[in-house]
Amino acid sequence: MGENASFWESLIYAHPTCTTWKQEAEGSIYHLASILFVVGFMGGSGFFGLLYVFSLLGLGFLCSSVWAWLDVCAADIFSWNFILFAVCFVQFIYVTYQVRSVSFDREFQELYSALFQPLGISLTVYRKIVLCCDAEVVTLEKEHCYAMQGKTPIDKLSLLVSGRIRVTVDGEFLHYIFPLQFLDSPEWDSLRPTEEGIFQVTLTAETDCRYVAWRRKKLYLLFAKHRFISRLFSILIGSDIAEKLYALNDRVHVGKGFRYDIRLPNFYHVSLLETPPMHPSHHLQRGSPRRKPTGVTNCSA
Repeated sequence: MGENASFWESLIYAHPTCTTWKQEAEGSIYHLASILFVVGFMGGSGFFGLLYVFSLLGLGFLCSSVWAWLDVCAADIFSWNFILFAVCFVQFIYVTYQVRSVSFDREFQELYSALFQPLGISLTVYRKIVLCCDAEVVTLEKEHCYAMQGKTPIDKLSLLVSGRIRVTVDGEFLHYIFPLQFLDSPEWDSLRPTEEGIFQVTLTAETDCRYVAWRRKKLYLLFAKHRFISRLFSILIGSDIAEKLYALNDRVHVGKGFRYDIRLPNFYHVSLLETPPMHPSHHLQRGSPRRKPTGVTNCSA
């Protein structure tokens, strides 16, 4: 204990304390360096945030090097600040190279800004997602079918970029698919990775459409390598299916204006004053969430 105490005492009291302080302030270069440090540490995250931080910190260390060389005349202070300036400069060049290498076509850039950037997805992660679909946007002309009921195999996952898709079953309209919605999220969710299936609905382009398509096997390989991307698509697909279910919910009602409640799949709430008691005999069909509940009246009929 005595040796430890003497060590700390020597560490603290080895050098004399400042009895007198300099009356004159340091030069303008020193204060400029301090200002650059303060502003530089206010940078954000991401590529452009790193460019902001490394550029200002590099300028701050450069100013400190000039100050040490001209005013202080201390080789050690100059050396350390110049080394830190060189490190920031190399980091700035490296991040700039990454930003230039991660570039996309206009449609992919708009897709990132509208869907992935609000979720905090970095450009490097988004680049892996784009490369998985070969950075290709597919065109579907008006009145052409993306999938036909009972014929088209479920072998990919597609996201609509522009246009509008009409979904029908046995010739009856179900709902529309709009930009930034998946074309086949219910079919994707209904199958395991090793299973195969065919579409139970028909998807027809009402306008000229553009969409991005990921092949099932290739996308599952990406999920296996990057769990974060797997969780991301799981959230996006689940949200998309929920939107489609509520789109169907808005089109159906139970007699006398009572709207079908999607949270109660086994029975409907009806007014006891207007109708006799009803047993819960109406059940939803299992399978694709696109299918209409049985025993429900179509509003448009």
